[in-house]
Amino acid sequence: MSLEIININKSFGKNQILKNISLSINESEFVVFLGPSGCGKTTLLRIIAGLETEDSGEIFYNGTQINTLDPKSRKIGMVFQNYALYPHLTVAENIAFPLKINKVPKEIREKKVAEIAEFIGLSEHLHKKPKQLSGGQKQRVALGRAISREPKIFLFDEPLSNLDAKLRSSMRIELYKLHQTMKTTSIYVTHDQVEAMTMGDRIVLLNDGIIQQVGSPQEIYNSPTNLFVAGFIGNPAINLFEINVLSEMNYFEQNSELIAFLSQTNDLSKAKTLAIRPENFAFAKLDDNFIKFGEVKIISKEFLGNEYIYYFEIEHQINNNLQNQNLNQKFETKIKINQIKTLTSKEELENNQQKYVIFVNKTKLLLFDNNNNKLG
Repeated sequence: MSLEIININKSFGKNQILKNISLSINESEFVVFLGPSGCGKTTLLRIIAGLETEDSGEIFYNGTQINTLDPKSRKIGMVFQNYALYPHLTVAENIAFPLKINKVPKEIREKKVAEIAEFIGLSEHLHKKPKQLSGGQKQRVALGRAISREPKIFLFDEPLSNLDAKLRSSMRIELYKLHQTMKTTSIYVTHDQVEAMTMGDRIVLLNDGIIQQVGSPQEIYNSPTNLFVAGFIGNPAINLFEINVLSEMNYFEQNSELIAFLSQTNDLSKAKTLAIRPENFAFAKLDDNFIKFGEVKIISKEFLGNEYIYYFEIEHQINNNLQNQNLNQKFETKIKINQIKTLTSKEELENNQQKYVIFVNKTKLLLFDNNNNKLG
């Protein structure tokens, strides 16, 4: 193991930020700490760097305890969200700063800076000050300065959040290429699930100071351990259906194939929520894995170039067995799920505000219990 985090706890006043965090990170692995604001991901990163002190717990690197060492002795290179460059120094001087502090001879410093500048594509900008650079170039300078320390571990604290969408995309590729070349153990903090899903070998998803799940992007997306993970990952967000509401609507009675499959694979008495990702719906039975979900009313759509997002409601008529004495007719009450749901498809429908029968991939259905943990 490269990095071993054992039972880390941290509080600020009465607010406990990290709750008994334990995690193993392998040599050369790129791990992403993902979660909403306030979940503790940056605090955990800063504790690893030595910029915050844990209340309890231990951190080991290759068998050596490092949380008792000062930050400069931990062999860690950190890249911050706000670049943290010295405005009065040139690009070359910023990159060389850790070498100068460690009293590396000038001739060796200059050679090292030239090599790093070529590696990160800044050879033509070494004479410039930070104010003369673009956001992406500033971030590369921050990377170069971290590289000059020859760290055993790279820590990235939301390094791309100040960049525009196009630049973030290109910098994601650059960071991935950097990692593939250097093979240095890396920990990357972000609240952006796109960055996490595209860059990480594994994702550590946190909420309220607790690790919710650790796994590859595919594991996190396809097999979330609880309802928080399922809802946090995915855009458009996963569709959630309350089992008791569907039952009250007689929805399962009218969709026998759906209830038969769910009952066959799970104990429905323990199920609270049915979760379905938008891409797992279809307007036709695409193959044997697709079963009828039911009739829905499409209320809106969005065109995204390569696909459409359709927004729909489920609506059913329930016979209340009440009679109007004057008209001698039975009442039927319309019941619908209030929350609007989504599905994605490459198929363009001619008419909105219309009812359609949709199908669902039965192998992709997710059920969660009363504690919001995944069943099956």
